[in-house]
Amino acid sequence: MEKIKTHRELKVYQSAFKAAMTIFDLSKEFPKEEVYSLTDQIRRSSRSVCADTAEAFRRRKYPKSFSNKLNESEAEAAETQNWLDFALNCGYITEEVHIRLDKEYENIIGMLVSMQKHPEKWTI
Repeated sequence: MEKIKTHRELKVYQSAFKAAMTIFDLSKEFPKEEVYSLTDQIRRSSRSVCADTAEAFRRRKYPKSFSNKLNESEAEAAETQNWLDFALNCGYITEEVHIRLDKEYENIIGMLVSMQKHPEKWTI
């Protein structure tokens, strides 16, 4: 396996970025009254998964800090799932879209947990 040089090469980062962009596009159609609540929250949490993962990668010299930042990323992914539940129940997204994105975030969470369980594979 070739050494990863930047956070953009991490599969978890790529998946989280793609999911965040999908959410951004979907949230453009949310009602205007949601702009300062659900729209803002779901965009922020989905983007934080990527940002926290990037920050964790740069903290990999320090295993505890690395794992802590990955844990924050995992929490943001779970928060995004919560907002997806609201979006579904408010009728802003379809069940099909919800299922697809929820599965994607479960996959992202799984990758983050795996990285936390085995920080020695990632830390320098």
